[in-house]
Amino acid sequence: MNIVTLLPFIVLIGAMFLMTRSAKNKQRQAAKMRDSMTPGTGVRTIGGMYATVKEIRDDTVLLEVAPGTHALYAKNAVGAVLEQEEYERIVNATPSDLEIGKTVVPDDASSLTSDDERAEGSKVDFAKSGDEDGDDTGADGDARRAASDAKDEQAKGDDKPEDAKRKGTDSE
Repeated sequence: MNIVTLLPFIVLIGAMFLMTRSAKNKQRQAAKMRDSMTPGTGVRTIGGMYATVKEIRDDTVLLEVAPGTHALYAKNAVGAVLEQEEYERIVNATPSDLEIGKTVVPDDASSLTSDDERAEGSKVDFAKSGDEDGDDTGADGDARRAASDAKDEQAKGDDKPEDAKRKGTDSE
């Protein structure tokens, strides 16, 4: 057989080998991370909940999600084992650390305008720069208005259904 005909198959097998190798590598790292859990360790689940490990079993982990509240999770549901400092910073942060009171994302559009505009009661003008008052002025405006009027007159005087117009038949 010719090497040129075998080349696509060799490339395909090589790509499959590399993909399975990287997937196995990720699984191995995740298992190693989960094995590093000990009671008292802070974790984040794949759903984004932060909890403290209370007990480790064969395939499950008992997590304390709130003081006095325990939940049983599969070991695979643990997304990350956190360092103690990071877990404490996230879970037991003081209000000054979280910057409570500072608006990060506005809940309405009022913060998008300045205070001066709100005091004056001015409104945002969405008109095009040439259409300040909404009237069509100039040669382009006259032509557009005339074309629009012609279409309106044609539609008013035409009593035939659209299907009859397209087929060229008379429905009357």
